[in-house]
Amino acid sequence: MQINDFIFIMLESLILFVCVLVGVAFLTLLERKVLGYIQIRKGPNKVGYCGVVQPFSDAIKLFNKEQTFPMTSNYLPYYMSPIFSLFISLLVWLIMPFYFGLFAFNLGLLFFLCCTSMGVYTVMIAGWSSNSLYALLGGLRAVAQTISYEVSLALILMSFIFLAGGYSLELFVDYQYLCWFMFISFPLMLIWFASCLAETNRTPFDFAEGESELVSGFNIEYSSGGFALIFMAEYASILFMSMLFVIMFLGSDIYSFLFILKLVFVSFMFIWVRGTLPRFRYDKLMYLAWKSFLPISLNYLVFFAGLKILLLSFLI
Repeated sequence: MQINDFIFIMLESLILFVCVLVGVAFLTLLERKVLGYIQIRKGPNKVGYCGVVQPFSDAIKLFNKEQTFPMTSNYLPYYMSPIFSLFISLLVWLIMPFYFGLFAFNLGLLFFLCCTSMGVYTVMIAGWSSNSLYALLGGLRAVAQTISYEVSLALILMSFIFLAGGYSLELFVDYQYLCWFMFISFPLMLIWFASCLAETNRTPFDFAEGESELVSGFNIEYSSGGFALIFMAEYASILFMSMLFVIMFLGSDIYSFLFILKLVFVSFMFIWVRGTLPRFRYDKLMYLAWKSFLPISLNYLVFFAGLKILLLSFLI
């Protein structure tokens, strides 16, 4: 690779990351507005026109607050966990199926699984390195939840990998030109959406940040910039999962305006669920993961594998 190509790719990656962070800022504004109207009140509406500048005001406030850390914490892992969490949430965006310029990921979905698996370590280390019992309990519950739902997430992904015949997201766009995968696997779409809620620690699966029973979960000892970075990582993951949902089930070219509308709608569904559903009981959470989602996703995996072999036998 020539030095000019390397600089060009780095610049494009930087622009992509900046755009994702701006999208995260306005997703928080959308969430506060939607939750406000769900609860029959107004959301942010004072800073700027209809509260448009509110996210930037919040960011300045958070990063300007005093940075505190516990004296008994393991300082380096405690300090680095939020940074790595945001880094992983931004890094996974590189698998977007661009047709020119950026990296061409032939094994994009494997890269996605690797990044989501690494996200577990940042939560675990953040909870452990604080040397606080509340944070440790929150971290353990978050790790148990994330690992449980990653299993069904990976199995659903494998079902569609069998169908598409590859790991690239470009294949998903091409194969859904005439018929969306949503119509041939509607139950899997619902399970995928529920698993995405659990992966991103959103209601009704927000045990990692449960205020009532864990005071704030694994991030209780974080303030100022550390809390802001964890917050941004979560919302970057929500945006990414929405993008992946659109590409996998609502097949759309990322250069079309329809793709943006679908992405906003799926992100809105994350917020809608938060404003509608109460938090699960923890035993029901694990029952859903292991006794409901896992058998269904396994059955669909065997079905799609058999269907692919049957179709290939006809061709041969």
